[in-house]
Amino acid sequence: MTDTGLDAPPRRKGLTRRRKRGLSRGAQYTVFVAAVIALAVTADWGRLGNQFAQTDIARRMFPDVITLALKNTVLFTVSGFVVGLALGMVIALMRLSSVGPYRWLAGIYIEIFRGLPALLIFIFIGVAVPLAFPGTEIVGGTYGKVALALGLVAAAYMAETIRAGIQAVPRGQMEAARSLGFSPARAMASVIVPQAFRIILPPLTNELVLLFKDSSLVLFLGVTLEERELSKYGRDLASQTANSTPILVAGLCYLLITIPLGFVVRRMEAKAQEAVR
Repeated sequence: MTDTGLDAPPRRKGLTRRRKRGLSRGAQYTVFVAAVIALAVTADWGRLGNQFAQTDIARRMFPDVITLALKNTVLFTVSGFVVGLALGMVIALMRLSSVGPYRWLAGIYIEIFRGLPALLIFIFIGVAVPLAFPGTEIVGGTYGKVALALGLVAAAYMAETIRAGIQAVPRGQMEAARSLGFSPARAMASVIVPQAFRIILPPLTNELVLLFKDSSLVLFLGVTLEERELSKYGRDLASQTANSTPILVAGLCYLLITIPLGFVVRRMEAKAQEAVR
């Protein structure tokens, strides 16, 4: 009698790839939720509240935490960004120059200042410069020193970002500008650079966020009470009150700036992707 296969047991169907992904994702979510619940249950919220959430200490920080500390942080960040952007533009153009020594100098600068920690740059500005040039004062005092230190660090990163943006502009744009009688310099300034900046706005905004956090290194320059930024202000009050609430409040003030900036970056990136499509 011929075996028709009718008596054979039905074959088991394996899980589809989509089903496997769903099960894997569900397992990951389960582990995550379980970890969060475990932390929430085992944490000593009373001690944390006493150390980080004293409302009377937080109330005493206002309005100085906004009108003094946050204001100084914004001033330090914006001044460093402006210096970094101007210097970064020069270095980017040197990097793209047909003159060999310009390219080499720009490359050396970028490698050095991207490789060194920002902390060392601040120490160099605060200690080495006065020793090397006795009696020399940087214009703007502490604000000028911070702008210079942040600007030197930011310029190395911005230069590469600007260079990439310029190279992303189609070559035909330069050729079209030259055919209209523009000189190379004028074509670069009037046609290429404006288009490049539309491309590089999101990464430049990210650099602004990084500078906002790096401004906390100003304490290594030595500041007066009126020159304190958020981090220094929070640490000083934490030492005076023997409580960490001022540090938490300072951190929340940082988020008041960095979260909106992050949202702006995401919106710009989304618009750029839509434009490409």
